[in-house]
Amino acid sequence: MNIVRIEPGSKTGAPVQRPGGDLTTSADAAARSGLTAAGLLEAVADGDTADLARQVGDAIDDGLKQAGVKLSTIQRRQLAGRWLTTLRQQSRDARRAVQDSARAAALAPTTGLKTGPVMHDITVGNSETPEDPSHAFLTDTPSESVATSPEEDRATRNRDAIDQAKRQIQPVLINRIDVGTALTLDRTELRSQIHEVVGELLVERRIQLNKAEQGQLVASLMNDLLGLGPLEPLLADDSITDIMVNGPAQIYVERAGKLVLTDVRFENNVHVMNVATRIVTAIGRRIDESSPMVDARLADGSRVNIIIPPLAIDGPSISIRKFSKKNITLDVMAHQANLSADMSTTLKIAARSGLNILISGGTGSGKTTLLNALSRLIDPGERVVTIEDAAELQLQQPHVIRLETRPPNLEGGGEITMRDLVKNALRMRPDRIILGEIRGSEAVDMLQAMNTGHDGSMCTVHANNPREAMTRLENMVGMAGINLPAQAVRTQIAAAVDLIVQVERMRDGVRRITSIVEIVGMEGDVVTTQELFTFKFTGEGADGRLTGRFDSSGLRPHFAEKASYYGLDRTLIDTVARNSPPGAPLAGGGHG
Repeated sequence: MNIVRIEPGSKTGAPVQRPGGDLTTSADAAARSGLTAAGLLEAVADGDTADLARQVGDAIDDGLKQAGVKLSTIQRRQLAGRWLTTLRQQSRDARRAVQDSARAAALAPTTGLKTGPVMHDITVGNSETPEDPSHAFLTDTPSESVATSPEEDRATRNRDAIDQAKRQIQPVLINRIDVGTALTLDRTELRSQIHEVVGELLVERRIQLNKAEQGQLVASLMNDLLGLGPLEPLLADDSITDIMVNGPAQIYVERAGKLVLTDVRFENNVHVMNVATRIVTAIGRRIDESSPMVDARLADGSRVNIIIPPLAIDGPSISIRKFSKKNITLDVMAHQANLSADMSTTLKIAARSGLNILISGGTGSGKTTLLNALSRLIDPGERVVTIEDAAELQLQQPHVIRLETRPPNLEGGGEITMRDLVKNALRMRPDRIILGEIRGSEAVDMLQAMNTGHDGSMCTVHANNPREAMTRLENMVGMAGINLPAQAVRTQIAAAVDLIVQVERMRDGVRRITSIVEIVGMEGDVVTTQELFTFKFTGEGADGRLTGRFDSSGLRPHFAEKASYYGLDRTLIDTVARNSPPGAPLAGGGHG
């Protein structure tokens, strides 16, 4: 199958074929064409918003009509609203750049005029005294230009040449091919045909690129056409765990627990918005001025958060939390020193014995990864219901029902909250209920589920330590509007939750389980707990990696009785006693 080409100067070209095509991509291309023809991509006037909205709408209608793309009224409004948002942001960016330039010019010293003393080379302290290297970070030193290698200079020039060629080629390429038909082709075949068309356009426009640069140009165009543009290489890199887009020119990634600035960039805010829209449209959500925040997910389960102007002042922001393609188990985590082998065995027994487990930690500490690892211990014969805001859990059991919340629609109705789904899950005959994260009033229903026969349920919560996790649960119960005495709420928490696992991402970038705490019961109005394992920090190695040890308290686990039902009590007691301090008694008991 060949791409249906539209010859230059032709308005319609060959008949449009769109079976199975990407409607979002086709509509975006048509809208861009219409806006370009109307001159709205080059400059946006500061006139009335309603007048600008009409101009954008008319231009998009012309583009859609010319391209033969049919949209519903709601789809057309969403498309126009998104383009209006990006154009207004583009206008704000341009005005800000002009203001910054004018301010810089006003502050610059004027040659030949003496308007006052000019101070240069301001230093802190006595410049004649040698500085202490250990206090270098306290000294305000002037910035110096960083020398780059010839290879880096050459790579920068090549990238700039490719970006410049792409800006000239891409609009013409979109008008030269039928996007709907192109999207039905096999990727290899499409790449070959795109390469041929790009070669022709480079000759027509007298743009000189070598073979390697042409390959990179075609790859970039393919990523924009089929994927997420500049983010595709980052998504394919297994060493990257997080991708953070702070506008078109600043993209950070997390590697080995450390944030690194990349040289990847978007063309402009419109380009970022196109990618953001492609992400949310795939799961039936929207992103525009009326709904400027959204949680979404990629096809591989990676979690995405997007926030755009007017809430994001400096342009659209995209945060992607990638999940490892390899299976992360408790054994793998023990091998990586995220926890000890004895802690791994204890958590395996806890999950197999049907304990209700609460995983606590900060943002990016690895709560969901640990939840996935624990879920592998669930018996394949059990019926499991998962409830999340954006589905990201990767359970391997055969009998899993995945539920996801839904935001309100354009009219403000139709919202389905986490609490609604928890109530519905109780009617689905689940053996276990797993919540991706407890954030609000759904804590009441989750505690009710744990107390009414759904043993082995798991969930996560944001907290700095196990005691604060219980306090947060208590506060979230209050968010449900139920007027219960504090002691009644704490009694319910003590009866529902068996184990709290604290996860932390430390300053060396390594995620570690720092504490495993068991809830024993109540003493008065205080929930009593006992710590089974804890991580003790001892120092820092020459490579910057923190050192420490995982210690056992030596206390007899309160859930040993539950473990005995599965024949695992002796293994549990031996595991906890193995690394306990000398003389520590294996007896029940705890502390508040």
